[in-house]
Amino acid sequence: MKNIKPYPTEEELPPIKTLNEVDFSAIYSYADYMRFEFEERLEIIKGYIFEMSPAPSRIHQKISGRIYVPIYNALNGHQCEVYSAPFDVRLAKKTQDDRDVFTVVQPDIVVVCDPAKLDKRGCIGAPDIVVEILSPGNNKKELINKYEVYEEAGVKEYWIVSSSDKTFFRYILDDHGKFQPTKLLTEGEEVTTRIIPGFKLVLEEVFQD
Repeated sequence: MKNIKPYPTEEELPPIKTLNEVDFSAIYSYADYMRFEFEERLEIIKGYIFEMSPAPSRIHQKISGRIYVPIYNALNGHQCEVYSAPFDVRLAKKTQDDRDVFTVVQPDIVVVCDPAKLDKRGCIGAPDIVVEILSPGNNKKELINKYEVYEEAGVKEYWIVSSSDKTFFRYILDDHGKFQPTKLLTEGEEVTTRIIPGFKLVLEEVFQD
């Protein structure tokens, strides 16, 4: 009987030291992702690699901070925790084995209310809230795929913030596991969520110059 060589362990696989070694047409898992040793930031969505912007712009960083801080303050005394990028979120479909995880994203901000989903490498499973701040580096395919994986994983709220348009848009997961769009909000309006009691985000403050 022919011997079948077992799948190599993470320690046996060679590291990927430069971005040029990445085949963007191939399928990658979190096990492959852990072998990346270059500085460029990447995400894996449904097994495919997407390059992230080299570094968030100053405006992007400012808006991120203005959303993160009110969430952090509102969570004082609550079980939920908030994290900002770079922070790996692994969305597993079959098992939590690194070789079975084909979506690894780094949202700008996440809120996680189940401590069992947090480990030393980030979050394994769906956060309760995911915040993505749009930048020129975002492309339509990436946004469509993220919408799908967040919905499939069971993310309760998906917030999309546009710094250029000064708008805030939110999808809320319904009882059937489907995202429902909400009203587009902008300056002069406020955001609240049932996930964080007492939280209020004043968009005038978020988008002010």
